[in-house]
Amino acid sequence: MNSIPLVTEAQRERQLRRSNSALPELWSLLDEVTDPEIPVVSLWDLGVLQDIKKHGERLLVEITPTYSGCPAMVEMASEIEKTLTAAGHTNVEVVSLLTPTWTTDFMSAQGRDKLREYGIAPPSPRGQGDKVCCPQCGSANSELISEFGSTACKALYRCLDCLEPFDYFKCI
Repeated sequence: MNSIPLVTEAQRERQLRRSNSALPELWSLLDEVTDPEIPVVSLWDLGVLQDIKKHGERLLVEITPTYSGCPAMVEMASEIEKTLTAAGHTNVEVVSLLTPTWTTDFMSAQGRDKLREYGIAPPSPRGQGDKVCCPQCGSANSELISEFGSTACKALYRCLDCLEPFDYFKCI
């Protein structure tokens, strides 16, 4: 299964912010910080990492939760701080932004691929249909079992072809 080549406007804006940053080495460092619940996908690829700014000696890292009240945000912020501190940046502040609201449109194509390879059905970018394809066999012949999967940002589905249950990362 190949990535969906569509790049959303939200992803384009995030990529532009990153490519225009005066801190490319910090973006590279933070590419190593992964979601604590899905350790194969970086916070960047998941669309959580929004921006890195420097104000004097202080680094400000902006992240957006996948949903309000996400319990993983504390761990994400801690890992960001540890990563930057280990690289010699001791004055770090991680801020959780609730606006703009996180959307699956923030996710990169690589992030969607990594979710699928990990066994989680990724959401399609907005406007690309709403079929949920099995990450095991690729079939779109699936059914919703529960609106709630292993975490609040996922739903539980079952493939009607290979009969495997799987998590689906909900579209928001």
